[in-house]
Amino acid sequence: MESRFKVNDWVICTREKYGLSPGKRAKNISPAPRGDLYSYEVDKYWIVRSVSDQDLVLETRTGKQHLVPLKDRRIRVANWWERWIYRNRFPAKNQISPSQTHPEAEPTAFASAQSISQAATQAATHSGGSRLPRGA
Repeated sequence: MESRFKVNDWVICTREKYGLSPGKRAKNISPAPRGDLYSYEVDKYWIVRSVSDQDLVLETRTGKQHLVPLKDRRIRVANWWERWIYRNRFPAKNQISPSQTHPEAEPTAFASAQSISQAATQAATHSGGSRLPRGA
């Protein structure tokens, strides 16, 4: 099956973030029901470094690599006008990535919200019982 992505394609990846003060590039901003946090989306401007049957390796301007599923609907190839307007936000097409100079560097896989909440729950349940009193 032919992929819609090719190596050196500039892609825009929309990521959901949470924070106290969304930046100027934030969109779809909504406040938390009872709190000081906001949820919002930010477009990330990355480049495709490799394409496999199920995954993409995307690289940021700083050289950090991310392993993203090919079926992720939040990733799209940049339009011609986005490539022109946001050209300074994308990584260089012919840049040597850190993984090529340091083969031990591996791409970071995105964690789903469910796996993050499961890890937080496990950490909370395992941290309670092993503390010693201060005097011991």
